[in-house]
Amino acid sequence: MPPRTLLLPVLLLATLLSMVGCGSWGSEDSSTTTFTEPRSPLDIGPRAGDSPVAVILAARGEVLFKKKGCTVCHAYGVRLTGPDLKGVTRRRTAQWMERQMLHPDIMVYEDPLTRDLFAEYNLMMANQGLQPDEAKCIVEHLKRLDEEAELRGELTARR
Repeated sequence: MPPRTLLLPVLLLATLLSMVGCGSWGSEDSSTTTFTEPRSPLDIGPRAGDSPVAVILAARGEVLFKKKGCTVCHAYGVRLTGPDLKGVTRRRTAQWMERQMLHPDIMVYEDPLTRDLFAEYNLMMANQGLQPDEAKCIVEHLKRLDEEAELRGELTARR
């Protein structure tokens, strides 16, 4: 092959290598890049806190939250070994929250939000053997906490 026919492939390769070496391969100006959270099919729709609190279920949820050991990893307004739960009902759907409580061992493999939490905390949520009605009660408890925080001006009001 004559040297002239090698020129184009060599130039292309040199250009690609220089882009990788300079760190510009695939990068964009950070001022125009926007972060988008991974989407979960379970987290599409109204947020859990968009519906009124079921007070009786919330009271049961408060007891379950303590009894099932959730307080070991989670607090409200404070980050422990697990995420701070303040505002969680404003960020997540009830469906996502319930599934996370019922099947954290499955969610870490199937759900992009759960995988991100696992990566951030380096800890998989323990399966506490909750029943579906118990998970609903804990969601109601968290909704009540968020509603109270909103009334104190600690959370942005719902839209």
